Amino acid sequence: MDEAKERLFGRLRELGIPVRVVPYPAHETVEEGKARRGSMSGRFTKNLLLRDRKGRLFLVVAHEDQFVDLKTLHRRVGASGQLGFASPQRMQEVLGLEPGSLTPLGLLADAAREVTVVVDANLMDADQLNFHPLVNTESLGLSPRQLLEFLASCGSVPAIAQLGRPDGEG
Repeated sequence: MDEAKERLFGRLRELGIPVRVVPYPAHETVEEGKARRGSMSGRFTKNLLLRDRKGRLFLVVAHEDQFVDLKTLHRRVGASGQLGFASPQRMQEVLGLEPGSLTPLGLLADAAREVTVVVDANLMDADQLNFHPLVNTESLGLSPRQLLEFLASCGSVPAIAQLGRPDGEG
């Protein structure tokens, strides 16, 4: 993992994006993360690696409190049929990440460009978005513009979509 993190930090430096890592208590759920992080600034995200019925992968980046309706999301992101969670093995194979450390920063490892990134439109007005830098014991803040710049450097142009329920709930 040290080699992967160094490669990530090197890419961010190449892009002129400051690398400021903050220790973050290890956790397994969003709720546990909220309880342990204290008063860190910025918006926190949840990241879901999903697959459609054809096996295509989608990395959904949403506010940690955003309800994501997996029964209807496929219509908004161009997936083939309802989306379900990708296996931990698939996450490891494609992104080199373990459950609990999923992050769009893992796209650096997706050399085959297998993952379509979907970012919740509600995140795009944030000053800072917080992501794990490949491990769930640290946090790294990026502006939405920096996130998009990083993803572009990985060959990914994310879909920006409203992830709330169509009726406005969630």
